[in-house]
Amino acid sequence: MKGCVALIRGRWLAGHGASKHFLMAVWIAGAHFLAGSQGAAAASLEDALAKAYQTNPQINADRARQRAADENVPQALAGYRPQIVASLSAGLQVVRNLLPDNTVQGATLRPWTIGVTVTQVLFNGYRTANSVRAAELQVRSGREALRNVGQGVLLDAVTAYMNVLANQALVEAQRSNVAVLREIQSTTRKRLDAGDVTPTDTAQADARLSRGLADLNAAEVALAISQATYTQVIGDTPRQLVPASPVDRFSPGTLAAANELASHQHPTILAAGYDVDVALTTIRIAEGSLLPTVSAQASASRSVQSDSTLGTSGTDQASIVGQVNVPIYDGGTAASQTRQAKEASSQSRLVLEQVRNQVRTAVSSAWVSNEGTKVALKAAESEVRAADIALQGVRREAAGGQRTTLDVLNAQQELTNARSRQILAQRDRIIASYTLLSAVGYLDVRTLNLNTPDYLPDIHYHQVRDAWHGIRTPSGQ
Repeated sequence: MKGCVALIRGRWLAGHGASKHFLMAVWIAGAHFLAGSQGAAAASLEDALAKAYQTNPQINADRARQRAADENVPQALAGYRPQIVASLSAGLQVVRNLLPDNTVQGATLRPWTIGVTVTQVLFNGYRTANSVRAAELQVRSGREALRNVGQGVLLDAVTAYMNVLANQALVEAQRSNVAVLREIQSTTRKRLDAGDVTPTDTAQADARLSRGLADLNAAEVALAISQATYTQVIGDTPRQLVPASPVDRFSPGTLAAANELASHQHPTILAAGYDVDVALTTIRIAEGSLLPTVSAQASASRSVQSDSTLGTSGTDQASIVGQVNVPIYDGGTAASQTRQAKEASSQSRLVLEQVRNQVRTAVSSAWVSNEGTKVALKAAESEVRAADIALQGVRREAAGGQRTTLDVLNAQQELTNARSRQILAQRDRIIASYTLLSAVGYLDVRTLNLNTPDYLPDIHYHQVRDAWHGIRTPSGQ
């Protein structure tokens, strides 16, 4: 690509007349796209990816979802812990008792009772143990889903960055084209006044200038849209963007190796595998409803003025009770839930196979696209060189009377179109390399070595897993 820029620059230095201005502007646009600005405010693709990783609302929302999913584990672990309930009641009671000797005994009581009850489940058909396992598997599945969302955000950031960079170069190319067309129009009108050309030539120059202005407007609209998308995805206004390079060095060298790596590392496959384990564990939870439940309960209480017979002024009680519940028949609910869990497990296995097929297809498509962009870029660079040479030749021949104004305009348009295709091929080349990296499941902060801390979801998990009490989150909310 650098050779292409050097060639364009050399052609400009060797050119003359209107072609000087066009080739100069084309070289500037190409140099901006390929070499970028190195000013203090310049932002690289790596900087943009780090910014998106930190601030993108989509990935931050999914991090919050994962933190909420972490709480399922302490909720399941609560089944191992005792349940303690304290109670207090107080009131006013008027008593009027008729005794056997027909006398009346009356009193106004102020009864109150205080007590505490501790209940501990000793055995519940292994439902607590299986619920904890299912919750932990859901956490692992959620982490892989979060990793996949991170991949999508980073790929969106790459696409947004390269679209802005490419559209900036396209705008510069179209502006240079308009400048050359204005000069051709001016020259053609002077030649018309001198009688060297006909009104047809000036009409052709006018029409081509109008087309150039329309193309410039379309390029500016596309640039504004891409800048808005950049701000949405990355969270910052695009300033001076510096060039990016493909990341083929991080991808496997062959399609077979890419498929093998994706089958073991892609987050959607890993998440679907954990979902299968969750479904199997859910079956055991449902089957646990058919087993006995053993629990123990201890209670202590004090009651004052609660005897309506007025025989006692207070009562203290303490008890320890063991309880065994054996399900005999519940109307078929537990059996139905077990069958339902088995069907859900079959579904999860089919989903896993479907996900594997989708990943294989995505890897193959990304691989072919990445290889195709290499060929397309080489072809576009060759086309620019050839179109440049052709334009120079047509201009020389037109100066000798062997070519018409339309021939010059067509050669000019072909060079502009070729340059536009080269810019888009450069954009597609870089996006395709990142897409392949995402398809194999390696588009992340650590692989790209971005200058930002990696979000570690296990930190929050360990902060809340064994929490017995407290309603504040680790972040202080």
